Parts: sequence; C-alpha cells; structure tokens
Amino acid sequence: MSVEHYENFPVASILLPKRLRPAVEAIYAFARSADDLADEGDAAPEQRLAELSAYEQALGRIEHGEPGGNVMFDRLAGVIAQFQLPTKPLYDLLSAFKQDVTVSRYATYNALLDYCARSANPVGLLMLSLYQQADEQNVRDSDAICTALQLINFLQDVAIDTHKERIYIPLEDLSRYAISPAALDHESARPRWRALMKFEVERTRALMLSGAPLALRLRGRIGFELRMVVQGGLAILDAIEAVDYDVFRRRPKLARADWLRVFWAALRMKSRMKQQTKLMPQ
Repeated sequence: MSVEHYENFPVASILLPKRLRPAVEAIYAFARSADDLADEGDAAPEQRLAELSAYEQALGRIEHGEPGGNVMFDRLAGVIAQFQLPTKPLYDLLSAFKQDVTVSRYATYNALLDYCARSANPVGLLMLSLYQQADEQNVRDSDAICTALQLINFLQDVAIDTHKERIYIPLEDLSRYAISPAALDHESARPRWRALMKFEVERTRALMLSGAPLALRLRGRIGFELRMVVQGGLAILDAIEAVDYDVFRRRPKLARADWLRVFWAALRMKSRMKQQTKLMPQ
C-alpha cells in the first residue's frame, strides 16, 4: 500500500522486494521531508525556498562525493551509489516543491503537465531505475501513469485544495465551462461543474490507459504492484463519476471492498484494459 502523505511512493508495499526497501525508504524520506518544507508549518515563503535550496546544495555535495554530515542525506548518497541512480529526478522533485511555495493555480493544462512532470514522474523513474527497467518506452509509459495519478489526486481533492486556496483545475478549462475560480462550488455552477469534471475525468482516464501497458510488460512484483496502482487510479475516477462529480460534498475514496475489486481487476487487467479502451470516446 502507498503511504498517504506522499501517495505515489510504495514505501510499505508487501510486494516490494526486501532488498529494495531500504533504498525506497531513503528516497521517500528525502521526498517527504522536502515536501513538508514546502507545505507544512507556518514558515515564510522565503524561508521555505531557502531550505529547499539547501537540499539542492546537499544533492550537489552527494554528486561530488563530499561528506554530508546528515543522516538522511548520507543514506540517500549510499543508495544513489549502490544503485547508480540518476540525481535529476531528485532535483526535479525539489523544483516542484519550490513551485508549490509560489504557485497556487495553473493557467493551462500544459502548465499543469509540466508541474506533474517534476512532482510525480520522478517517482516512477526512480522506481524503474531501482529495478533496472528504465528504458525509453518504460519511462514514457511510467510518466503517463504518474502524471495521471497526480491529476487523479487533484480531481479527488478539489475541495481540500480550494480550502488551502489552491486550484489544480487549469484556468483555461474553468473559462471554457464558464466557471469562476472564486465560485467553484456555487449552486448556479453545478451543471457546468459536472460537465467540466466529466471532461477532466475522461482525459485523465485516457492518459492512465495510455501508460497502462507498462504494468503488463513488467514481470514479477513490480508488474503486479503497478497493475494495482493503475487499477486503483481508475477506480478513483469511477468513484468520482459515482458521486456525480460532486467532490465538494464527499471526497471519493476506496473502501476495503473497493480494494478487493481493484485486486481482482489487477489479476485480469489485460482483458479489462481491452474493454475500457473500447469504451473510450474516439
């Protein structure tokens, strides 16, 4: 299962091989602590940015083989050396966390995708690298899955993000459906909101399905874990549809019974994917 605080990292998964758990835990500790610097507490934006810059400097010291004197970064340095991991995904995560400090809404879908490319996709690349499966095709599909997961989280958490004065629905989409950013949950906007969310859900589902073949190509534990991740994401989209896109009254999430269905869907994913692809709008 994924750790809820940083949903896309399978830190505690029973499917994760024992030999990789210390590596994943070290990367997760870095990502979670940096994410907390960006989002938690009451520090001023300038202080948050300065502390994230210090993380970038620590990564630089790792690259140059310089002693760090910090347990978290020392563990991370050992993992990078042991598995020959690229450091760019770690820098990309820090870039996204810095952006969280200064940006609270996105004008276009492409701008949101750029953010996801740095906030979510690095997780997939690092996991593929740990499994020595980071070829071009796998990375491309992993990027699609990770971005889709991030977008699903945004759609699921519209109400939570609005309370934090953040909007992750592209402003161009809100404009297209004549919805004011200041009145997302206004009664008069409900029909237009449902139409907007239907569009967002369908686009995100298509993105997830475009990367899903990766879960069938990868063998063993990583493949089945990824099938669970893909089907879990698709199930959340189904749950958003089931509440008629009213994510303000009820946050769609998966109950225990839903996870049993996700497990079954992962087992029969090849046939399920064929069925879902046929149902996709052309």
